Amino acid sequence: MLLSLLLPLAFGALLLVGARLPLSVQRAIGLVGVLCVLAAALGVLARTAQGDILTTAIGGWPPPFGIVLVCDRLSALMLTLTGLLGTAALLHATGGGDAAGRHFHALFQFQLFGLAGAFLTGDLFNLFVFFEVLLIASYGLLTQGGGPARTRAALHYVVLNLVGSSLFLLGAALIYAATGTLNLADLAGRLGHLEPTEARLAGAGGLLLFTVFALKAALPPLHAWMVPAYAAASAPVAALFAILTKVGLYAMLRLLSLLPDTGSGPAFAGSVTWLLTGAAVLTITAGSLGALASTRLGTMIGYLVMLSMGTLLAGIAPGTAEGLAAALYYLVHTTLITAGLFLLADLIASGRAQGDRLVIGNPPRDVRILAPLFLLGATAIAGLPPLSGFLGKTLILIAVQNPAAIAPAVWPWIWAAVLGSSFVVLLGLSRAGVLLLWRRRGAASRQDSVANAVECRPGLARPALVGTSALLAASPLLMLLAGPLTGFTLATARQTLDNGDYVAAVAGFVPRASAVSEEGTDP
Repeated sequence: MLLSLLLPLAFGALLLVGARLPLSVQRAIGLVGVLCVLAAALGVLARTAQGDILTTAIGGWPPPFGIVLVCDRLSALMLTLTGLLGTAALLHATGGGDAAGRHFHALFQFQLFGLAGAFLTGDLFNLFVFFEVLLIASYGLLTQGGGPARTRAALHYVVLNLVGSSLFLLGAALIYAATGTLNLADLAGRLGHLEPTEARLAGAGGLLLFTVFALKAALPPLHAWMVPAYAAASAPVAALFAILTKVGLYAMLRLLSLLPDTGSGPAFAGSVTWLLTGAAVLTITAGSLGALASTRLGTMIGYLVMLSMGTLLAGIAPGTAEGLAAALYYLVHTTLITAGLFLLADLIASGRAQGDRLVIGNPPRDVRILAPLFLLGATAIAGLPPLSGFLGKTLILIAVQNPAAIAPAVWPWIWAAVLGSSFVVLLGLSRAGVLLLWRRRGAASRQDSVANAVECRPGLARPALVGTSALLAASPLLMLLAGPLTGFTLATARQTLDNGDYVAAVAGFVPRASAVSEEGTDP
């Protein structure tokens, strides 16, 4: 488990020291690094697939006093997604996108380090620390290449996230004042036994943390940083950022899993469900309208990321294992497909004089390659059959029809938002496809068309095409493997919502319900 954290840190430090090495050498080191990270993540996924929860106490200090790293099915799933995205994005970057900044490869590895830490940490303070690592690395990646648009987007991104960092510290301080701990497993045991005054204090801290996580997840009205940052970033950075908003959702889910047990019903209900449902409908609506009004393909994909966050919240809102399982399946789908679309948008833009602006112009010379990829990505992200987006949304819509969790008068609103968003996305992407890949400007000569296009030549562009194709091809693969994947996500959801095994793993004893593997110091 520690390898998932230490490998990107070690490779990042190596690349930082070797910043003056030839770019080809940096690329080789970076690719070896992300492949090692992916291999480590797959190893952890295999170890946790049977329900084992891996724990490591840093320095041998027992929790809740020391730093503890915890990896269950959910953490392993997010680590694997990070490794897959990192590999595809860096492959694309080797096509030339990494030449704009001297420290691109080092910052890329540090971004992977921050993501791994956020998914593995077992306490709120170290979650804050890894959030700051993510903020610093992502700011550096966002500004690679310079330019007023990137500088402005980076400034907004940093300012809003620094405000979020301040609120995070305040919220954590309130929770510590009420409970005397920041360890997640310890919190799960203490939250149900607080005095009324302490409970109100902890509730205020939890509300602040929920606000911070909503900011990280780019939920309206806290989404102002996200679309400009994603649209301004280079394609490999934007692709890696596709999982950045999922960190906020992951942290939110961990916080919700700490709530006291409600018995045999949903894991959480009442005001929490209403809050999540309202946020889901609002986010889906805002993302749909933003995508339809976009004037650039990169901006449209940024809004599609926001829309997907609303769909994920809709699955989480019921507080049931079935709803969370559907959301996790959809999370894998939308993370890979939106990342692939960011990479595809870069390939299209590099072949047009008009870039990715949605205006009439000459299609890229490699339109016969790019058009099928665009069709695959558009069909998948719109949620049309027979691809994984359709199955993910269908499972979510079935899950929200739970009268014990969501009032029968409410779930039709979720249905309307999810189905309506699919129609709006289909309209927007159809328009984009016609303008970018089909319609020509007047009677442009072939010479003008060739002059305004860049062929995907072997060498520089081939790795970019491989990374893009691999991500978009994940949709039919997820559909083919739907049986075992939905079984895995259901087991993951049950383990996440029933935090007994998580608490037991950190406390160091084995419960009767399932096997829990404890590691003293994972090498």
